[in-house]
Amino acid sequence: MGKAGKNVRRAAVSALRAWAKGHVYADSLIERHAERNHLSSQDRALLKAILMGVLRNRSLLDHWIGLFRRGKLDPETRDVLRVGFFQLLILRIPDHAAIYETVECARKPIQGLINAVLRKAAQCRMRLLRELPDIELPTQFSHPHWLWKRWKKLFGKDHAVALMNWNNLPAETFYRPNLLNPPQEGAPEPTNAKEAADSGHYYITDPSTAHAPELLAPKPGETILDACAAPGGKAIHLAGLMKNQGKLICTDSNEKRLPRLLENLERCGAGISEVSQHDWRQSPPSIWENYFDAILLDVPCSNTGVLRRRVDARWRLQKVDIENLVVIQNEILREASRCVKPGGRLVYSTCSIDPEENIELVTQFVEKTPGFRLGEWEQLLPFKDETDGAFAAVLHRDAVS
Repeated sequence: MGKAGKNVRRAAVSALRAWAKGHVYADSLIERHAERNHLSSQDRALLKAILMGVLRNRSLLDHWIGLFRRGKLDPETRDVLRVGFFQLLILRIPDHAAIYETVECARKPIQGLINAVLRKAAQCRMRLLRELPDIELPTQFSHPHWLWKRWKKLFGKDHAVALMNWNNLPAETFYRPNLLNPPQEGAPEPTNAKEAADSGHYYITDPSTAHAPELLAPKPGETILDACAAPGGKAIHLAGLMKNQGKLICTDSNEKRLPRLLENLERCGAGISEVSQHDWRQSPPSIWENYFDAILLDVPCSNTGVLRRRVDARWRLQKVDIENLVVIQNEILREASRCVKPGGRLVYSTCSIDPEENIELVTQFVEKTPGFRLGEWEQLLPFKDETDGAFAAVLHRDAVS
């Protein structure tokens, strides 16, 4: 394996260090470090497996490391050991490759320590795996203790365990046919996500993301707002359901996300769409008040329904974040609701499974907002629906309010 193997492990450690220092998205680190180390597609795949696998199993790996190395470890040494333990005990890469290449990627002063600890772990592999069921559940499934306690209280122990197990499974990639530019009958299926997206005949999404646009049920000729639209998957589906007839205004609070949003809409042929920047925590332009037949409001949320896909989000999220998000979600809902026509509708949606962000929030909104009533709603749960978690609810505005 030689230099290439060393480069993959070194890239994995470098990416983990960057992530620990606050880099937000692990996905973008894969591309950056694969390019920097001139990795082949095969080595890039190994880098992705190691980086995502270490983040997905972080608590468990630290538990195992602690069995062989007591006392404090500096962050870089710990990350090197995490990379080694993941290869040995979870990926089951042969000992000689996992140990040798991991030792080689470490700094000279710590190579002896890395070598000794990994060799001991390799000798004890069967015992470590046999004892796995005895490890406390949040450590065994590598989730923060506070999140485990929260889910156990909300869903019960068995469902909370099933949820953690779901989050540790590799996420599948789904291609949804573009209703505006469907693939020709008999055309070969795309072989990868990039090919599917580039063709314009598909867009990448999870089945759970279709629920909110379909619940909104936009009709051809209507004026629709997708208020938090980037990167555009739901907007493309809305334009398809509208048969590209009417008007679809797509906004996002982050101006830097607009070019990608516009590119995705154009590639998929959403000709009725217009793109602009707006932060929905602020008052909307007066021209938009009472303007839209329907609004899709996919608000910023905790992402607790998609932790299988956003592997590193479980370690970023804190309990106080949910409390802060609920404040933001209420502000956005309040401002966006002003833009629904009398007789119109708004779908509030998240990729969260937390009731505070979902049914509790919309129930409280209709109770204190005259002229709105709660219609159909659904909470998707991975352990029940075998799909990413998501919430969507229709809020109807009275024809006269």
